[in-house]
Amino acid sequence: MKANLKKIIIALVSVIAFILVIYFMNKYNIFKDYSPTQIKEYINSFGLLSPLIYLLVLTILPLVLFPDSVIVIAGGMLFGVVNGSILTIIGSFLGATVSFYISRVFGKRVIEKFIKKDMVNLSEHSKKKGFIIILLLRLIPVFPFKIVSYSAGLSNIKFKDFTIATVLGSMPGIIVYTNLGDKTNEVGSSSFYISILLLVLLFAVTLVLKKKLNIEEKGEMYEKN
Repeated sequence: MKANLKKIIIALVSVIAFILVIYFMNKYNIFKDYSPTQIKEYINSFGLLSPLIYLLVLTILPLVLFPDSVIVIAGGMLFGVVNGSILTIIGSFLGATVSFYISRVFGKRVIEKFIKKDMVNLSEHSKKKGFIIILLLRLIPVFPFKIVSYSAGLSNIKFKDFTIATVLGSMPGIIVYTNLGDKTNEVGSSSFYISILLLVLLFAVTLVLKKKLNIEEKGEMYEKN
């Protein structure tokens, strides 16, 4: 009896904590108007703890309406391509997991109160297609990262499929943005211009795949017959 009561109390505290965090972060616009350089300097101010702080920022990022790319670029500026990419992949996985379970536990009504954008309609896709659907949405970022994560939590997609597809599908974009952040420390060099070219190529490939697979940004995902 006592064990069950303890679990209930922990669950209630967790619910209240998540709601308060989401409310205050969006109300006071945490990180609003911050540039990658400012974010880099802030995270770097924690010294040896900066990698952990970076992971924490990525983990709670889905709770605020702030561009993921700005944080990832800052990570590249601070940690370099290799370490920055590794940390970002881990942090993105943690953030996606948080979003997924917030949706799955609290449901659509609670999510819509904090997320002002339309969810992606994944309800028509079976568990068997879950991996492919999430992989495509990560490879072709038609919808914001956090919106896909919240939407997946509202669907019947398996968590295992969601996480594996998220890690694999996010890698190309993470590496490109992290590399861009790293090369901003070398503005004017050939490496810097190559990083810009890679970013342009990423967008070009995304547009081509989007058109080929007939994926439209209307709150739904359509599969080409």
